[in-house]
Amino acid sequence: MTSELRTQRLRIREWAPDDAPAALRIYGVEKVAARLTPEMSTVGDEEAMRSVLQAWIEAQPNLVTPAGRWAVVRESDGEVIGGLALRQLPPYEEDFELSWHLRPDAWGSGYASEAARALAGWAFEQGLEELFAVARPDNERAAATARRIGMEWVGETDKYYGATLQVFRMRPSDLEGAVPAGFTEN
Repeated sequence: MTSELRTQRLRIREWAPDDAPAALRIYGVEKVAARLTPEMSTVGDEEAMRSVLQAWIEAQPNLVTPAGRWAVVRESDGEVIGGLALRQLPPYEEDFELSWHLRPDAWGSGYASEAARALAGWAFEQGLEELFAVARPDNERAAATARRIGMEWVGETDKYYGATLQVFRMRPSDLEGAVPAGFTEN
């Protein structure tokens, strides 16, 4: 994504190294990290977070479109409140995963659904025919968000990440009418 995506309340943009303190309030929190894919754990400090962000930033140009990682910024105060990712799922890198991560004080406000719908819409405009979300079986919050954005539960598998995960799928027709009014690409 060369430009930002905007919704009524959010801006989705590329990460910057200076986002490290805000990103640490997401990826440095155990109750957030415990829900992430098995290959990512809690980030310990700001320096480590800056290194993670730098790796994401450097990898971005080499990823298959529409893959990437982005910051979610609340328009009302300019705060980075979360992150989004579109990535190819292991082990075969055939399926694209849509994931969302918010800092705990932003939970329950509809931000995850709003941001995920916007990014899914953009991904479908890039030619993707389907997106998947995976969640640990006890992650009811992620499952509810997946359903809210129009994804349907398709089963449980240990195909991805070597862990038993719930799988949700979305196709472009599942998104119709779900993108919030006021969504624009700048």
